[in-house]
Parts: sequence; structure tokens; C-alpha cells
Amino acid sequence: MANPNLQDIIEKQVLTVAKAVEDKIDEEISALDRLDLDDIEALRERRLQQMKRMAEKRSRWISLGHGEYTEIPSEKDFFSAVKASDRVVCHFYRDNWPCKVMDKHMSILAKQHIETRFVKIHAEKSPFLADKLKIAVLPTLALIKNAKVDDYVVWDLMSWEGQMSLAQRIWRRDWLKLK
Repeated sequence: MANPNLQDIIEKQVLTVAKAVEDKIDEEISALDRLDLDDIEALRERRLQQMKRMAEKRSRWISLGHGEYTEIPSEKDFFSAVKASDRVVCHFYRDNWPCKVMDKHMSILAKQHIETRFVKIHAEKSPFLADKLKIAVLPTLALIKNAKVDDYVVWDLMSWEGQMSLAQRIWRRDWLKLK
């Protein structure tokens, strides 16, 4: 077992931290107890405004194609889509099984993460774009933030077999909130 002196020190530290947390919670409870009807109404109004802003954002996202996984027909349309949304995950694909697997996962993620637009573009039909963004392996996901490529998720069969979900791969790059 640990040294008795060390154990006493650890116990004292834990008690100190617990006391500090308890004091903080007591302060918050006291502040809530002191609220009157005007304060509660102000909080309610503020929350209502937040909810309205979020609903407006959500309807704007839906109008831009968020919540769906869509194909971009041309390179020109790619630039329009990227400029219209703050966050875009673009799947560069060709007709093969790894890309079809990626499509399946992207469709699911698009519905779960409406804050990000999920699109795909055929890499072989978009040589300028694939070259400009240095797409070498298919499938590749370009994670685009504010019209600039922020990061890539590249298909690697060895690391995709049961290790980590696509959502986790994107989330690790600070892109999605896991649900």
C-alpha cells in the first residue's frame, strides 16, 4: 500500500477539492434562490431568443442542403457549395467498393450533423479540383472550414477495419460533436 503520509496528503487534497466544489454549488443554489419573477422572465426571454436564432440557423442550413448527402455535379458547383456553408465535408470518390462504404457512412452522418454540409464529387471527373487539393488516394474526405481545406481523412484499409468510426475520425479533428 502507499506510504501513510502520502495517503494522508491525498485525502486532504481530495477533501479540499470536494469542499471547493460544494461551496461553488452552494453559491449557485443561493443565486437561484434569490431570483425573482423578473429575473426568471429575463432568463426565459434570453433562452427563447437563443432558440429562435438556432431555429433560423437550422432552416438556413436546410435550405443550403445540410442534412442530406448530395453529389456535386461539377467543379464550379463545388466552389458555390463551399462558399455558401461554413463547414463542408467533401467526399472525393470513384465507383469502387471503398467509396460505396464511405457513401453509406456519409449518408448517416449528414442526417446526424445538420451543422455541417456533406457532399461528394467524382474525382476522375474533376481533375483540376483533385489536383489543386492534392487528392491522391480515393476515397478521401476534405474537411473544409470557411471555404478553406482544414484537414483530410484518407482511406486506409488497415486502420479502417474496426478501429474507429468515421464520425470519430472527423471528430478527432475537432469537426463534429459526437452524439
